[in-house]
Formats: sequence, C-alpha cells, structure tokens
Amino acid sequence: MSKRIWLNGKLVPPEQATVNVYDHGLLYGDGVFEGIRAYNGRVFKLRTHLRRLYESAVAIRLEIPYTIDELAEAVRETIAANDRQDGYIRLCVTRGVGTLGLNPFTCEAPNVFIIVDSIKLYPAELYEQGMEIVTASTVRNHPMALSPRIKSMNYLNNILAKIEALDAGVMEAVMLNHLGYVAECTGDNIFIVRKRDGQPVVYSPPLHAGVLEGITMRAVEGLARDAGLCLERVDLTRYDLYTADEMFLTGTAAEVIPVTKVDGRVIGDGKPGKVTLSLFDAFHKLVQNNAPED
Repeated sequence: MSKRIWLNGKLVPPEQATVNVYDHGLLYGDGVFEGIRAYNGRVFKLRTHLRRLYESAVAIRLEIPYTIDELAEAVRETIAANDRQDGYIRLCVTRGVGTLGLNPFTCEAPNVFIIVDSIKLYPAELYEQGMEIVTASTVRNHPMALSPRIKSMNYLNNILAKIEALDAGVMEAVMLNHLGYVAECTGDNIFIVRKRDGQPVVYSPPLHAGVLEGITMRAVEGLARDAGLCLERVDLTRYDLYTADEMFLTGTAAEVIPVTKVDGRVIGDGKPGKVTLSLFDAFHKLVQNNAPED
C-alpha cells in the first residue's frame, strides 16, 4: 500500500504533497507543528496535542482553518489511509503563500498537512543500557524572544545544539538557558532523580527555564505521582546533572529513555536506575494497553 499524505483536506501521494516556494513556512519557518504517536490503533493524547497546536497558533496569530474535531478526524483518516496501527504523526500548519517580505498578513491561507510514518529516534540498545549526552554551547532561545511553549517550525536553535551532540559522537545534547540553568535537550525534556532523606525525588526544570511543555513529560509526571514519587520543578545546573543518581529523557518520539553519562561523567552506577525503569515500564503499559486520546 502506497503512502498517503493529508494536505488541505485531501489524501494525496507524497510526490503530490507539495507546498509553494513562497510559503512563509518554508521561507521563514513561520508555522506550528505537533509530533504525535499512535499505539495499537489509538492516538496517544491526540486532543492534548491538538490543543497545544492551537495554542501555539494563537500565540503567533495564525488562524487554523479547521476545528479541533475536524483535525482529529483528519489524523484518524490519514492513519487509516496508510494502514497503520502504530506510527508517528507529524501535523504541520504553515502560514501559507505570501510575498518575499516578512509581513505575515500577505499570506493567502495556511497550508495544513499530516504525515503518518514510522520513527526510530534512538537505537534499541540505548533504552536497555542508557545513553550518553553532552552539554551544548548553543544556548536555548531566550524565553522573552521566542517562547519555548510555542512549538514553531523554526527549530534552528535545537538543530545547532544537535550538531554539537553529533560532533561529540553522541545522539543528544542538554541545552542551558541564558542564565546557565538546564532547560531541555534538543528534542526531549530532561529529568533527574536524587535521594532526599533516603527517598527518591524526581526533579525537572521549571517551564520558565525555557522548556517546551511536553505531552509525554506530563504523562510521565502523572505516572510518577501515581507511583507515590515526589516531583519538584527547580532550577538545575550542570552540577545537579553530574551528581544525579539517575537521569532520563522524555518525548513523543523518544518516549522514555535512560541517560547514564553526561559530559563524560557517569550517572549513578552507570546503569539505568530503578525509578527510570519503573517509569519506562509504566509508560509502555499505558500506551500499549489503552493509550488515552485526551
């Protein structure tokens, strides 16, 4: 069965799923997107993703020409057209065709397209053994310049940090904010675990540090609370990363993946920790058994 792309209300082959070179999404990265996962025929947190998409669009004064219900149905239609029970969904909304100037209000109408495909962000062995990451010298965008809570199509800030990771021979990098505190990784949210009074506490950076409010991040936080774990959002430094007992990343594509080394420092005993493994198992049970769509 050949692939089908949903483009402005029609399912078309990939070679016909084209946008004009004058589209401001291409010219300026002017648009918003969501990465979504389907498990066993159910779309994980579909409406939560769509609400974030619409909030991102409102923040940049981009009017999406479909309702949330219509886009939810379009996602399901695209999954069915590609005959997939499991897969990765990329939903993009560009500003549309305009002039070569920056003025977004010259654009005629947004372009909306949905891709359903497979994705494998990290090799399977890294989920078992843990991955190594580095700290990037590229600083996360200042939150007063471009809010990290807007999931825009301009990912150059993240890409530059990703290049640093690849140049260092690893697959992910931690990005610090303009104050030197930990923000997030190039495509994932970050958590550490440290013991306090003999009990594990799960720490993560506050949203004001320059953090995208991750859908998987929120789901994992809920699972941690269900397990009786204490969670705190506090400013973290590289020292906190280096001295953590455990570390893990979360993201739609990454799901939950352990980190066992940062900047050459071994985390804990160099193996995925108990809290990380328990949350990994809980997340996979959640999505495989009956992935919630809201």
